[in-house]
Amino acid sequence: MFDTLTNRLGSVIKNLRGQARLTEENVQEALREVRMALLEADVALPVVKEFVTHVKERALGQEVMGSLSPGQAVIGVVHDELTRLMGEHNAALNLAAVPPAIVLMAGLQGSGKTTTTGKLARMLKEQKKNVLVVSCDVYRPAAIEQLKTLAQQIGVEWFPSGAQDKPVEIAKAALEYARKQFHDVLIVDTAGRLAIDEAMMAEIRDLHAALNPVETLFVVDAMQGQDAVNTARAFNEALPLTGVVLTKLDGDSRGGAALSVRHVTGKPIKFVGVGEKVTGLEPFHPERMASRVLGMGDVLSLIEEAKKSVDQEEAVKLAKKLKSGKGFDLEDFREQLRQMQKMGGLTALMDKMPAQIAQAAAGTQMDDRVLARVEGIINSMTPDERRKPELIKASRKRRIAAGAGVQVQEVNRLLNQFEQMQKMMKTLTKGGMGKMMRGLKGMLPGMR
Repeated sequence: MFDTLTNRLGSVIKNLRGQARLTEENVQEALREVRMALLEADVALPVVKEFVTHVKERALGQEVMGSLSPGQAVIGVVHDELTRLMGEHNAALNLAAVPPAIVLMAGLQGSGKTTTTGKLARMLKEQKKNVLVVSCDVYRPAAIEQLKTLAQQIGVEWFPSGAQDKPVEIAKAALEYARKQFHDVLIVDTAGRLAIDEAMMAEIRDLHAALNPVETLFVVDAMQGQDAVNTARAFNEALPLTGVVLTKLDGDSRGGAALSVRHVTGKPIKFVGVGEKVTGLEPFHPERMASRVLGMGDVLSLIEEAKKSVDQEEAVKLAKKLKSGKGFDLEDFREQLRQMQKMGGLTALMDKMPAQIAQAAAGTQMDDRVLARVEGIINSMTPDERRKPELIKASRKRRIAAGAGVQVQEVNRLLNQFEQMQKMMKTLTKGGMGKMMRGLKGMLPGMR
């Protein structure tokens, strides 16, 4: 996500580092590059013009004077303006209504509405909300079945609907049921089309009038670029939207929609969808996203994800074990891999890392599927072998490889990576963070 924009802005800042001070000439040159970077990233032209104007005014103003270098000054200004462009602060979901609070999902077909409905239901369930989901997409029976499957997967209630039913009648029946069963939230998935048409807009306006939702979320595919912005504008004119959900943000290296939608609609981006897993929905934080665009990473989101995903009891047990001088074994290693998978795998972790670390990993062969294969190899070992890897000689390696369905070379590679991890753990317990970071490359399975 944002790879193109991050790389271009990085080169702009790098060029300014050699300058003694900011002048109109070097700022103008830098902004020419910034403008091209934003346009290449599919940011809407009116947004680019306003952004560049604001950056120029501030970069040449008094607020960047002092001890900052020109590069630092421009980074600060661009970061602040990117944050302002995307909405300043996270806009949380507003569920302050007499239960059930109704959330209406709107958007074109293929934008990810149904998947996002499931992801949002899961997120609210984690917040101890009693959630009911219903599909009003009577034109696509597969959408009704998809939502039913998602509801079963995440453990929330699904209200039945069929292709012969009328959308408004389905919605009213679901609302009545939600009231009787004391649900906190009702999420209504609606029908989309491949393009905007009056019939779709009339139907969703009728649904809105019948339900009077507390939240009307517009779901849009970030990979559509300029089309995403145009679609957002059309829905915003037809419906009183309260927020936007950008999906498939991990699949777009340009990311222009994230920088344009807020400006064009005036409505906050509340969530971003990353990946197909039901866990792949994140609250949108403009200041953190600005940091990611500028290659600074998003360590705060990484920490929050770790707090949610990591088993605290297991972490404490491992810390005590290492502190007592007992070695880090393959069972501990397997547990760390499982924790990493809960956090979205290697790709999700690297996406939030600062550019220096992500670039260091760029030359490696990162593959999340490797994590599952490595766990399979460890599972093929006996408990004694996991606790005492030094027992694993040639004949055992052949048996382990056969049990895991891999080549012996993969078992050797895992044992070498594990040995590096052991050394890193020893360094970490001695407080050598710098040494640990230098040993990052090649340490994790899937990075070689």
